[in-house]
Amino acid sequence: MNTASSKSLRRLMMDNVLYICLLMMIVIIAIIAPSFLSLGVLTDILTQSAPRVVLAMGLLVVIISCGIDMTVGRLAGLCAIISGSLAQAVTYNLKFWPGLPEFPIWVPIIAAMLAGLLVGCITGSIVSKLRVPAFLATLGMQMIIYGASLLLINKKPNHSQPLAGYINPFSDFGTGSIAGISYLAIIAIAVMILVHIMLTRTTLGKNIFAIGGNREAAIVSGINVHKIEIFTYALCGFLAGLAGVMLAARTGSATPSYGEGYELDAIASCIIGGASFTGGIGSVPGAFLGVIIFNVINYGLTFIGLSSYFQYIVKGLIIVFAVALDMRKYAHHS
Repeated sequence: MNTASSKSLRRLMMDNVLYICLLMMIVIIAIIAPSFLSLGVLTDILTQSAPRVVLAMGLLVVIISCGIDMTVGRLAGLCAIISGSLAQAVTYNLKFWPGLPEFPIWVPIIAAMLAGLLVGCITGSIVSKLRVPAFLATLGMQMIIYGASLLLINKKPNHSQPLAGYINPFSDFGTGSIAGISYLAIIAIAVMILVHIMLTRTTLGKNIFAIGGNREAAIVSGINVHKIEIFTYALCGFLAGLAGVMLAARTGSATPSYGEGYELDAIASCIIGGASFTGGIGSVPGAFLGVIIFNVINYGLTFIGLSSYFQYIVKGLIIVFAVALDMRKYAHHS
């Protein structure tokens, strides 16, 4: 093998080493528990992955623009509470809003998504207009959102009890399916298609990549950077609201702990899928593959009876390894 071929092979292995390691883990899990690869298990993984896929799509757009959003997990939890509180039946004895009538299913869904959109607009404005570093701004907003969730669910007559008593259409939204494919999976696929079209087929998508690649050059070229940056965070918040609805509907409950740590999983999934913290790089198929691989690993470790404590270690190693590879690839290209 000549030197050029050897370098190309090493480069190929380096660019895909994380995929190789993760796939090896999947193979090991399948050897230990062959039923892990059954259709039922894979369907469950896809359904459970749906809210995380939606979160990852929003975060992918922010990362491509060279931003970061640490709020999405807690925001999904807040929106789960908002949607769940508006989706309760009038006959439920601990109805969150006792004076309100029973709403049609679209009311809690739209309310939660609008709440996420509003928070995303505020976060984007803080980052873009006030020039607060994205990590610090979104970390502060994360704390504010979590505090708001705790205050909201502690109101009378709920007093911090997990929400329950949803109307049947809302519960069906989270557990129903068409031809064996869950509604949640269908929604996640629809979101992926729309985000992919936006990023690859529109001027807006090209501008998002341009801002992530070189913000100053984008400003000089006449791109309205502030407006687009706010849009990316608004979209991320909007999709976090949708993910919160999906979590509440699928589990039949809602608490402030919903979505805890999901932002780290979403970030790791995007980086595993080829996005870069340096901005200007990323794709919907890559982020989706990152989510699926990550959730297959999580589900698989549970499937073979591994302690959840050990799962945290594995997830942490994956995140550190993914970021290290991202930085190495960026240094190589530069």
